[in-house]
Amino acid sequence: MTAVRGFLPALFLAAALTLSSGCAKKGQLIPPEALVPAPIGSLAVAQKGAEFQVSWSGPGRLEKGGKLEDLSGFLLYRRNVLPPAQDCEECPSAYKQLTLVDLDLPKAVRQVGGLWIYDDFDLRKGQAYQYKVRSFTKSGAQSKDSNKVRRTAVTPPLPPVLEAAGSPNEVTLNFVGLPPEQGVAAGYNLYRSKKGEPLPLAPLNKAPLTGNTYQDKDVILGITYNYAVTSVATVDGQTVESAPSNVTETGLVLPD
Repeated sequence: MTAVRGFLPALFLAAALTLSSGCAKKGQLIPPEALVPAPIGSLAVAQKGAEFQVSWSGPGRLEKGGKLEDLSGFLLYRRNVLPPAQDCEECPSAYKQLTLVDLDLPKAVRQVGGLWIYDDFDLRKGQAYQYKVRSFTKSGAQSKDSNKVRRTAVTPPLPPVLEAAGSPNEVTLNFVGLPPEQGVAAGYNLYRSKKGEPLPLAPLNKAPLTGNTYQDKDVILGITYNYAVTSVATVDGQTVESAPSNVTETGLVLPD
């Protein structure tokens, strides 16, 4: 009887160990680095008027592969680029956080399609700025730095003046701007949207328009469009746009 009593606890212990090890085999441990978002590689910056438009698209995958399910926001950083003898990108105080974007309540940024855009107005003419962005998840996992982009603030061209008139077959646009104060004039960019929608980020034209008139034939009767145009200049090898012109509303017009 004593032998049986000693045997039962040992039996129960062995069974418990077996069940415990069996449960452990059901799920594989996931290292924390496998849940980190992939670095963003789409960061870009362009000067439009007196601002820099800093844009990026969110990561869709994890750094180690697999779909990113719990993206929570972004951290955008900027640093002032100093002369070569003084510049120190790796110094701890080089980058300052411009903004924290919480996707549940995004502030200071706007979303156009799949792009997030931060409008940086805090610029000084002749100063070069460098940007980077990171994403983070709801669990706090933070990505590595994105690609880094650099831009020097210059004096942009003044906005042009736009006139638009509809006809049965096309919308005719006439525009004129002053020569740029800095750099060389490169032409104009034309933007179009349907009434009630924001103007797109990309212009209708693939290359700057060198004339002062444009006939838009890719329009539909019954739809009203908004048009705006910007002056484009080349300054020290950089393409710079003015702020948008006046916005003109029109569409195809049938004859009386």
